[in-house]
Amino acid sequence: MSASNLDELFLDLLKDTYDAEKQLSKALPKLAKAASDEHLKEAFESHLGETEEQIGRLEQIFEMLEKPARGKKCAGMQGLIEEGKEVIDEDMPEAVTDAALIAAAQKCEHYEIAAYGTMATFAKILGMKEALALLKLTLGEEKAADEKLTKIAGTINYEAQEEVEA
Repeated sequence: MSASNLDELFLDLLKDTYDAEKQLSKALPKLAKAASDEHLKEAFESHLGETEEQIGRLEQIFEMLEKPARGKKCAGMQGLIEEGKEVIDEDMPEAVTDAALIAAAQKCEHYEIAAYGTMATFAKILGMKEALALLKLTLGEEKAADEKLTKIAGTINYEAQEEVEA
């Protein structure tokens, strides 16, 4: 990453986050397919719709900046998604797999929360009111998705422990 000012840093993070969301939009259907719990499957499927909307918001911000909507490879998300693939490839009891899928997905959510929080702060400093509103909307959705996964984990984690004890 090379930036000489906050504008350039914001654009760099925007490109990184755009690629992260694109990667996640390809991974979420695989996570949904691997999930055995219906609530978890539904959470992944509904977040896919949100992710597609979030990609659209990022494209709006690129438009505001009069820049092409192009990502730069997000190695962070790539690594997190790879961890999720490893969970899918493991042979574990269903509830244990679901608990591991939630853990992998929450790592992605926390990564996104950090990215959107940082971009929102930059947008505020740079006086980008429209971008700030879009980023805050997405940040709220990411936090809600994380909370939803935490709620689902409240049941699944106990089921995973029961499978081990059985």
